[in-house]
Amino acid sequence: MIKDNQKAFNRLHIAADGFFILLAYLIAYMLRFYWLGLEKAGNYTFEQYSRFLVVLIPVCLLIYWMCGLYAPKRGKGMQWELWLLLKANIISGVGFMAVLYLFKEIDISRSFLAFFFGCNIILEGIFRFLVRRSLEHIRRNGKNLKHVLIVGYSRAAEAYVDRILANPQWGYYIHGILDDKMAVETRYKKVSVIGTMSELSDYLKKNEYDEIAITLAIQEYEKLEKLVMECEYSGVHTKFIPDYNHIVPTVPYIEDLEGLPVINIRKVPLSNLVNRIIKRSIDIVGAAVCLLLFSVPMLVVALAIKLTSKGPVIFSQVRVGLHNREFKMYKFRSMVVQETTKEAGEWTTKNDSRVTGIGRIIRRTSIDELPQLINVLKGDMSLVGPRPERPKFVEKFKEEVPRYMIKHQVRPGMTGWAQINGYRGDTSIRKRIEYDLHYIENWSIGLDIKILFLTIFKGFINKNAY
Repeated sequence: MIKDNQKAFNRLHIAADGFFILLAYLIAYMLRFYWLGLEKAGNYTFEQYSRFLVVLIPVCLLIYWMCGLYAPKRGKGMQWELWLLLKANIISGVGFMAVLYLFKEIDISRSFLAFFFGCNIILEGIFRFLVRRSLEHIRRNGKNLKHVLIVGYSRAAEAYVDRILANPQWGYYIHGILDDKMAVETRYKKVSVIGTMSELSDYLKKNEYDEIAITLAIQEYEKLEKLVMECEYSGVHTKFIPDYNHIVPTVPYIEDLEGLPVINIRKVPLSNLVNRIIKRSIDIVGAAVCLLLFSVPMLVVALAIKLTSKGPVIFSQVRVGLHNREFKMYKFRSMVVQETTKEAGEWTTKNDSRVTGIGRIIRRTSIDELPQLINVLKGDMSLVGPRPERPKFVEKFKEEVPRYMIKHQVRPGMTGWAQINGYRGDTSIRKRIEYDLHYIENWSIGLDIKILFLTIFKGFINKNAY
């Protein structure tokens, strides 16, 4: 079944990767020394260059394996695979150059090496994209499927079914659900209850499943040990999808206390001092550079506001930030001057009469947010983080939206993961918090850079900014 297919597929994948490493090496050599007309460097012939392949190909393939490029990819996106490919090639490149340095191989062209790893990433990326698309097509047509049996009807079961049915390209086929509470033939979408949990052993004997997904309701966890033992006795791969995923984060932080696993309810990388220092340093440098770059556009906007409506150019509004502390957040004024009490208690709506003509433009393009660079320098905000909210709405949402207050464990940001995914302005608060929590739990410098980069293309123009 799938396990045998996976082994064969991996062997072919490794062979193909070896071929593409060789092809990239040849293309890089031709680019460097022939096609681009660059002056030949060093005294090595092609035969001397090619001897490095004896070591380079197997070492690269080993690093690919160590980086997880041959692990099953069902449920993983193309971006994830490309990131692993990039990481593997960076490690290979740095390692290869370190070895050349140690052995004093000074006649190897460094530009050739840059061409080689660049070509390799491109060729391998195209190959993996085509393989992924081919597999998705095959799976959508009912082939190369992973056969799954679900044990336990719960919120976790429904969430699991939702994701499987929404992504047929993953290639999962759910045979049914075993549950003690729900009647046989009870259906959730396309999946039916086909028996009870006591029949699990019989199903495992009669059928060949690639995977058992245990999705017990939290009230039934006393059955978990027995079910896992039955599954492992049959040798089938078993997954456990907890019914408390609304409590435990997607990537839980687990400690080992002398063999006792301890799950931390919330992992916040920015609680680490070194991470906080790095992020704050980037904020200070980034905000200072941005203020210099945008100084002229900001001056033009300030003059336009001053000439077209009465009132101050800069508008300050109380928001809630790190550790629930209130601070004044700065924006270019985009509305007519109004009473503070009225402004603080109302959302801006579509075609809001309070928004000025210039204000409508700068809100839609997010230019009104640029003065928050001053907030970043002051330490009230970060370049990237959850967007801060007004105190009145914080009090409202913390009662209505689970885990809402967790966002205040980090500095609020000018842009964030929720914003670049379309959740800003008059959009779902619950979805916004989901994205904010994902950011908080998975923070890294790379994620911040990715968000800043995507903000250029997705974050400035905001259809929900009225």
